[in-house]
Parts: sequence; structure tokens; C-alpha cells
Amino acid sequence: MHRDPQQMKAMILEEQGGVENFSVASVKIPAISADEVLVKVKALSINPADVILRVNKNVSWVFGGEKPMILGWDISGVVVGVGRNVERFAIGDAVFGAVRHPGHGKAYAEYVAAPADHLAHKPENLSHSEAAASTLAALTALQPVQKVGIKEGSRVFITAAGGGVGHFAIQIAKYYGAHVVALASESKREFVLGLGADEFINYEKERFEDKVSGMDLAIDSVRTPGHVLRSLAVLRKGGVLISLWSGISAQEEKAAKQLGVTAFYNAVQSSGKDMEFLAGLLESRTVVPYISKTYGFLEIPQAHLEIETGQTKGKIIVEM
Repeated sequence: MHRDPQQMKAMILEEQGGVENFSVASVKIPAISADEVLVKVKALSINPADVILRVNKNVSWVFGGEKPMILGWDISGVVVGVGRNVERFAIGDAVFGAVRHPGHGKAYAEYVAAPADHLAHKPENLSHSEAAASTLAALTALQPVQKVGIKEGSRVFITAAGGGVGHFAIQIAKYYGAHVVALASESKREFVLGLGADEFINYEKERFEDKVSGMDLAIDSVRTPGHVLRSLAVLRKGGVLISLWSGISAQEEKAAKQLGVTAFYNAVQSSGKDMEFLAGLLESRTVVPYISKTYGFLEIPQAHLEIETGQTKGKIIVEM
């Protein structure tokens, strides 16, 4: 039986909810616009945000009413089609990036239509799996650090330091010369110290706000209610807290003002320019992704269940 060359395999979501709503389907290979490239995906990455989008109907706007719903933003692969306005990429180029975030990236598929300005050339010394790991999570760590403008000697407090975003945040902060205090579970102590963290705090046994103070920047990626309020306490007057999960509430804003600090939510944006910057750090091995588990395409539901444990070290990857 011959396969239709206009069709591709995709992991679709019938309805938002549990992983049982995933199914593999044959769908049409996407057409590309003048400013897009068609990428044959070699590897993709799964993020906690993927799980939230799968289960939370309050964020269904991301799909724009489109059906089928195809999750995912993180890809690494090879260009097989080029829009007429695209000059940066040619057929055969290996590329990687986070596609259309925030929006309907449709990365859980054999082919992805990607805006050219969301991608970068994949470093030759990076596997497709390593490249896919270094997309949305790495951008989430990079963009707020650049926005705040940390420098040599800045004191940075990083929560969930052993996770996908956290392990990139440590390495990027060290690249800029910061002193890093990392918060994680005891099981990740050696991991985060090995990434370059200067100090480690075990959140399971210690109240970090009793041990940390005078920080210039706090990067908070813990979703537990009240955690942002606790993290505000570690900052010096004039310091900055960046929440990576949700907007700053009125209560948190009031507390920040009373402490003389600034708190804001950073919404990560797809950016080919930032991906090119990351490509340089990855090529030089200044930043090295850590992949804890690799799944096959049909195992995407299992990969989601792994993310749901909340104990992931580094990144979860799917290879095509």
C-alpha cells in the first residue's frame, strides 16, 4: 500500500484533557507562505507548557479554533521547502527553533511549516535531539536575563534549577558572569552544581528565604501558590523578580512595591535572532542541554505523563 506523498503523520489532540485524547492521524502536509520554510522534523521537545495546553481549556485560544489540534513548538530538522521571500535558509539546511510561541506551533508532526524568522541554523556539533532540547526552554531562560541586563557579579536566584528552564538559566547566568544560587531537590544537587551554580539550597529541607538575601534577580518558575511572594523576600532593594509561569497578582505587586523591588511576568516569544545567539553558545559548549529521557513519536503520551511528575531533570525529547 503506497503512502500519499501529500500526507504526513501527526499526533493530534481530539479534545483537551488526558493523554488518552491523543491519537496518531494522517493529515495534509502544511503549505508554506512566502516567509516560511517547511521543516522535516528529526526531533522535538516536550515542555510543561505542552501539558498545560493539553489539559487547560482556559488557554485553548492558542489553537485559534483550528482542528485538528496539534501541540508542540520545539523542533529540529531539515529544510525541505522554502518560501519565495526567504533568503536565510535553503533546502537541505539543518535548523532548529521554537515555532509560533505563543500560538499553534503544530510541532508534533513529521513536517512543520515554520516562519523563517523563528529558526536558526543548527550547529554542526549538535545532534537534532540536543538542538530540539535547546529551544523554548532555552529562550525562556535567555530572554528575561537579557531584558534585565545582568552582568559580571550580579547575584541571581534560580528556582526549579534542575528542570528544563532552570538548567539553561544557570548556564546562561554564568555566561554573563553572575553568582548563581540554585534551588532544587536534594536529588539534583550534584547536577545543578555541575552546571556551574555557586550555591545550592534544598527546598525540601530548607526555607530558602531564611538563607538567601541581597539578590539582584530572582527567576521564579515554580507554580505553587505563594511562591512568588516568598521569592520576593530574597531580593535587595531595587532588585527584580521574573515570574515565568503567570502574571503578577495585585497582592504580589503590592508586596513588591513595599519591598522596593520590581516584579513582572515574562512571556517567551519565538525569535530566530535569539536562537542564533543560543546557537553560538551551544556550538562553543558554553551552554549544554541535558536530556534525561528520549521517547519515540508514538510514545508522546508517555512523555507527557513523565512531565506531569514535576521531577524532570533537564529536558524530555521525542525522536522521529
